[in-house]
Amino acid sequence: MEVPALALAFGKSLLFALAAVLPILNPPASAPVFVNLTRGLDRDTRAMLARRIGRHVVMLLAGAMLVGSYVLDFFGISLPIVRVAGGLIVASTAWRMLHAQHLANDDKAQMAQSLTADNVRIQAFYPMTFPLTCGPGSIAAAITVGASLHSRRVTEALANFAGGLAATVVIGLLVMLTYRYAGRLLRPLGEVGQIVFLRLMAFMLLCVGVQIVWDGASTLLQGLNMTQ
Repeated sequence: MEVPALALAFGKSLLFALAAVLPILNPPASAPVFVNLTRGLDRDTRAMLARRIGRHVVMLLAGAMLVGSYVLDFFGISLPIVRVAGGLIVASTAWRMLHAQHLANDDKAQMAQSLTADNVRIQAFYPMTFPLTCGPGSIAAAITVGASLHSRRVTEALANFAGGLAATVVIGLLVMLTYRYAGRLLRPLGEVGQIVFLRLMAFMLLCVGVQIVWDGASTLLQGLNMTQ
């Protein structure tokens, strides 16, 4: 293929991956959750955590896009099962956030002192990256995008996957910037306004988790009915 055609394939794949994954991942909707779970951390630690989450999002989406369908086939796991399992984790986390008491200043200071660099690294992947930021819906979308990027022409397939991988980098950068400056975006609400807003977002996250579980369970039930 000629260079203009490869560039066009790259651009189409980039826009296609962004349009398919970014609305589901939706970093602004997860920003209040990030603020709530990192309330006891200092600014530098939160910035480091945001960078790590952004990198982990890129790795998760890129891995799902490149080999996700092959891994699921190897272990005999279907996408509906992934949705049900991930949705349960999201709903459980949202339920705990919805009933969590607001931390006092002393509790925040104690939490910040108890967190070590290793703990922050662990939290950067679970639960901050998966499933709260990049959940089963985003991974399923990335797997679907990756399956559609295959082509009989090697050069065209390479251009398609290059565009898809570039989209994951863009999404990771958006996540990092959104999380890093989430506190400034929520600051005008005030402390009481933030509490109310975070409770509302926790409820919405709970609804998202239930919806993910329902989507996966509905697909499984439909398959069960077809086999009978």
